[in-house]
Amino acid sequence: MVAIGAASIEDAEAILALQKLAYQSEARLYNDWSIPPLTQTIDSLREEFTSSIILRATLDERLVGSVRARQNGDVCAIGRLVVHPELQGQGIGSQLLRSIEARFSSVARFELFTGSKSEANIRLYQRHGYTITRTSQLSPTVSIVFMEKPAQAGP
Repeated sequence: MVAIGAASIEDAEAILALQKLAYQSEARLYNDWSIPPLTQTIDSLREEFTSSIILRATLDERLVGSVRARQNGDVCAIGRLVVHPELQGQGIGSQLLRSIEARFSSVARFELFTGSKSEANIRLYQRHGYTITRTSQLSPTVSIVFMEKPAQAGP
């Protein structure tokens, strides 16, 4: 059974390693290995522990997923939802998303973004009530879609 809980700074190296593993499929999809999740440093991730809530998903003591979010005014910005590639499609991403949303009960809305070609990610977020609000060019090969939902919206 997957357990979701708060990550600690001691988890940073394992989270970064999992993030880099999980985002390889995105890099292949866009043929761009310079996307921010793959270039993030351990120091920058450690800094996020001071401004964000970071959750981890474990299965038999093994890190299998993570997500982070921070509050900006009445908006919760969710980012870097990752699940080990061998375990994707088994509901872990949905568990992480619901868990991080539950940590921000005072916000008016949730926002996140994903790659425009990341159809499985877009479907996951749409199942949880998110709608696409805009698209932006990240690099010559990557465009991202921004999605949001009101805090009271359900799946």
